[in-house]
Amino acid sequence: MSQDHGEQVLSYPLSSDSALEPPADWARLRQGCPVARVKLPSGDEASLLTRYEDVKQVLSDPRFTRQLDADDAARLSDTESGGVFNSEMARTIPQGGDAHQQWRRMISKWFTAKRMAALRPGMEAMADQLIDAMIDAMVESGRPADLKAAVGFPLPVWVICDLLGVPDSDRDRFARWSDALLNLTRYTQAEVDAAQADFGAYMSAHIAAKRAEPGDDLLCELMAATGADGHRMSDKELVATGLALLIAGHETTANMIGKMAAMLLADRSRWEQLLADRSLVRSAVEEVLRLDANPGIGMPRYIGEDTEVAGVVLPRGTTVMCSMGSANRDEKAFDGAGEMSLGRTPNVHLAFGAGAHSCIGQALARTELQAVLDVLLRRLPTLELAVRVEDLRPLEGLVVGGLREVPVRW
Repeated sequence: MSQDHGEQVLSYPLSSDSALEPPADWARLRQGCPVARVKLPSGDEASLLTRYEDVKQVLSDPRFTRQLDADDAARLSDTESGGVFNSEMARTIPQGGDAHQQWRRMISKWFTAKRMAALRPGMEAMADQLIDAMIDAMVESGRPADLKAAVGFPLPVWVICDLLGVPDSDRDRFARWSDALLNLTRYTQAEVDAAQADFGAYMSAHIAAKRAEPGDDLLCELMAATGADGHRMSDKELVATGLALLIAGHETTANMIGKMAAMLLADRSRWEQLLADRSLVRSAVEEVLRLDANPGIGMPRYIGEDTEVAGVVLPRGTTVMCSMGSANRDEKAFDGAGEMSLGRTPNVHLAFGAGAHSCIGQALARTELQAVLDVLLRRLPTLELAVRVEDLRPLEGLVVGGLREVPVRW
């Protein structure tokens, strides 16, 4: 069977009535239209997958590639370059096959659970400092604090800057550049190009300085590392890797810290449950990741040959959008899929993708989220949202989803 062309073409990303609630279309599509036609911000069409099994299948299938610069691939954004997925940075890092796996192996040694556990005391100390500053600011102003701006944003930037040996005094510049590269609608082509050029120039200068005076950080280790075939990363590859890790390493987690707090405080009994039993922090983080209704656009993939998914033939040249957020609420994969169960285990969600391209920094993200949640529970047990849940405002246009701010008091 081929795709139903009678199905209406939905605008993508799908919209929701509330920042913490899933788009109503997710459940409808999972039920009746597992391969749906959608129109991206660029105006190009793609196929959207919403069921757990289908999303997992495509993310794990090497025939579905990240070759989003193919002539017949859909452009994601309304800028010609197609945003971060289709940038020069994305093309410099090998996107598939053995070369990509070798790149991942060189990077992933730095992102093991063991290494992240060693970084955790530093993360907790940083969270404590940020909470001190947030408390002082609220006492001074008498107004609710923005947890995202005060804690959610600076903490992951500090951690990734530390890993890369980059001065975190430059983090405001990173924020501006990565926003331009991750936003599908807000910036012109000229602004995206300028951000990419400035970010690239900054990272090139940083790598040159590291070559002259090596330190104990990820980039210095990569300069010296050789792959299985004796390959060493070129400066161009090091720049692209540094940019990719800076963008991926802060924007997603910064948004997730804010969303995590909002989701747990949206129903105060969840917060009380965690206060009563701190051993739930680890599984609560996994459940928040699973239930995230605002994860961004999902994972784009390109197929270079006719392929069947969910009984539908996707013609070669199709760009597929994998909605991990919808897949994670699939009733066939999770009991009580729409409910938050803080002790849920096992929890085989797809928030970090699946297969050969699953998120390389997932141990880092998990450790940051657990560390922040632990410190918030210890320092601010009376924490609560300072606005109604329905008044939380989603970020618009970003590849990764988030909230504009998370107003809190205690």
